[in-house]
Amino acid sequence: MKKMSLLVAGAACLLTTSCGTVGAGSASSNTGTDVLNGVIGVLNNANTIGDVISSVIGSNKLTKSQLYGTWKYNGPGCAFTSNSALAKAGGEVVASQIKSKLKEDYSKVGFTAKNTQITFNKDNTFTAYVDGKKFSGNYTYDESTNALKLTGLLLSLNGYATRNSQGVAILFESKKLLTLIQTMSAMSGNTTLSSIGEISKNYNGVRLGFDMAK
Repeated sequence: MKKMSLLVAGAACLLTTSCGTVGAGSASSNTGTDVLNGVIGVLNNANTIGDVISSVIGSNKLTKSQLYGTWKYNGPGCAFTSNSALAKAGGEVVASQIKSKLKEDYSKVGFTAKNTQITFNKDNTFTAYVDGKKFSGNYTYDESTNALKLTGLLLSLNGYATRNSQGVAILFESKKLLTLIQTMSAMSGNTTLSSIGEISKNYNGVRLGFDMAK
């Protein structure tokens, strides 16, 4: 029920934003209706509770032993650092919209399950492939905070690993994610991956990355 309340709070936030401009007329009204219809669709989805949980880092605990193994790219990842950050952004509806924006940029890079994956070994080493480029080294994972640190020759990244309905999400601050993608892929320049920078400016507490599945 608490998770449902979070959705309602997000809906209220979006509706207030879309309907609060004086003189906006029917355009604002239509926007509010569209948002409300989107929220109703989410509430009617059987996976809603799981989606909300996976949109807040740490809400669904991930143990280190659950992290072991090979995880393959399953789509863009997005989660917020707290329930309040998610609610202020607009709730799960906005989290889904962020993933849609990321999908456009990721398609330009060409991420697939075959060329983007990561293996976490029990000896605290990892081997990753990002767009087919190898990135390996050591990792640490803190179960209490979901904090994940990847240390390799090319990069050292601080991020998060969190559970979702499909498996896990590997998430970073937007600048770290941009550094990873631009270093490991053939793409370069912020214009190619424009959504990543814009999303971080518009939503406090958002972390972006990859949804992964076995």
